[in-house]
Amino acid sequence: MGASKKSTRRLGESRLMCPYCGLPQERVATIEHDWVLLEPDMAPLAHLVPAEYRWIETSDGRVAVYGVCPAEPFQRCRIEHRLACPEQTLPDLWPWLTSLRGENARQAERLNEPEPPRPPEEWPDAG
Repeated sequence: MGASKKSTRRLGESRLMCPYCGLPQERVATIEHDWVLLEPDMAPLAHLVPAEYRWIETSDGRVAVYGVCPAEPFQRCRIEHRLACPEQTLPDLWPWLTSLRGENARQAERLNEPEPPRPPEEWPDAG
């Protein structure tokens, strides 16, 4: 028998479509016998993802939150689809970053506002 051309599926994994954006997400079993919806085909370096959002795959295909801080430099992790979904609000990963994003939004609005009228070149005599 030859090798199958189908990719092997891991324990408890299936693809579902996100109800918000319509993109695929993977339904993966956790070690706590629950389910989590992960971004498919993406494995960023774990140290780039906040500890409580890192999902590490175990040898049987299940995942677990990997809260070790700091993470190993070359450790890869998975993230939930809701973090990458363009139609969902991003959670407050870092409060200072959320504040910075808000200030940047206000600054961008000020840049797009029309300029106030300039004062006249010559001021009338008060007489």
